[in-house]
Amino acid sequence: MASSKAPDIEDRKASIVSASGLANGFSLMFLSVIVIARDGNWTPSNGVIYATFLGCVLCHGILASIMSKIMGKLQTVFVVMNFILIAATVIALPIGAKNRRNDSHYIFAQTENLTTWTTGWAFMLSWLSPIWTIGAFDSCVHMSEECVNAANAVPAGILMSIGSCWLFGLIIMIVLAATISPDLESVTGSRFGQPMAQIYYDAIGKSGTMGLMSLLFVVQFLMGISILVAASRQTWAFSRDGALPFSSFFRPISQRFGYIPLRAVWGCVFLAAVLGLLSLIAPAAAQALFSLAVAGVSNFKAVSPRSHLNLRAPPGKLGIETPTDRPLGNNLAWCTPIFARVVWGQRKFKPGPFYTGDRFSVPIAWIAIAFLVFGIILSMFPVGGPNPTPQSMNYTVVINMAVWGGSMSYYYLNARKWFTGPKITIAADDLTEEQQVAIREEGLDIQKLDPENPVENPQKL
Repeated sequence: MASSKAPDIEDRKASIVSASGLANGFSLMFLSVIVIARDGNWTPSNGVIYATFLGCVLCHGILASIMSKIMGKLQTVFVVMNFILIAATVIALPIGAKNRRNDSHYIFAQTENLTTWTTGWAFMLSWLSPIWTIGAFDSCVHMSEECVNAANAVPAGILMSIGSCWLFGLIIMIVLAATISPDLESVTGSRFGQPMAQIYYDAIGKSGTMGLMSLLFVVQFLMGISILVAASRQTWAFSRDGALPFSSFFRPISQRFGYIPLRAVWGCVFLAAVLGLLSLIAPAAAQALFSLAVAGVSNFKAVSPRSHLNLRAPPGKLGIETPTDRPLGNNLAWCTPIFARVVWGQRKFKPGPFYTGDRFSVPIAWIAIAFLVFGIILSMFPVGGPNPTPQSMNYTVVINMAVWGGSMSYYYLNARKWFTGPKITIAADDLTEEQQVAIREEGLDIQKLDPENPVENPQKL
């Protein structure tokens, strides 16, 4: 087994909430197709939304459990489905709106602000959508222990993920800005509850909209499976290191289902289902929690390069919230080790095979820290304006303070008495003497694996 440091607890929280949020986004998109079919004359209740959400989460759990052996091939199918949706959108919208396309000035130069923030700060808040779009670049990191040649494949996957989001996201944003109705309030206040559905409807009519929205919720469903798989691997990594409550329960690997952390998968499903209850109890808090994924494939949100659209539907409609929680959790998870490395650990840092070199590594790290901190601060702001109501408040700060406070309390009251850091389960024969000395200096034990049960019984050398 390859050596792997357990993922950051904040990143794990973001992934589990992402899994729940993607299922919630699927339920909203699925139900929006029904709303379109009924010409906007039906509005689903919170109970109907939760029932659809719960069915989606359970299906994710079942598929992640029984299809583990072909999950790698399925990821290729998921990527292809995304590209099909992108191609369909990029081709259909310009053709459908050929008689009313917006000009280049409207696409690239015009700015409209539907918030009560100043236009300058509204432009800054519009960064939340592209930040969210690249927010899942780390999914391949959580699957690294099941990856061949992870030291090269994982960083290459990160770069490909971000590069693809940038390129195809830019193309989609240009197409949306070219075909969106100039009456932006009619789009954000769509009777269908989904601004993207309104953009489709205005360009290609009812039948075309139902077709593309159906494809959109299918892609959303597939994204949910991917995130659940990644979240379960994070949960298992924490359990392996004893860093979670009930770690001994979640740690075992199921041989019957293809050597996967089956209990961790269903633990994530259960937690996602519990989080979804917020949609019944406190819809505003639920939207804050799910804001990271409610919009589905965020490339398809009606946020054009022209500045910022406030995508809140009227009360009683299915709404899209600006994503906030994922950037904050993910950014903190990545910012902390990068900052620790350049400030305290640079002398001990041993680069891997994928390295930008001594000349560029540290400057790139500081640029990354600055951007990540920018995203964290941005995520705390209410997007509608400086005087939010209880319904429009951004509760990200509340949710994250609860998670951070709870995690710190758990550590200082209990975990610090026994948790000594991630367990290293690599073959000692693969380590040089210098590497073994460096590991021991960090206060870590070098272990060999029990061939009968390597996960449960690593043996100290």
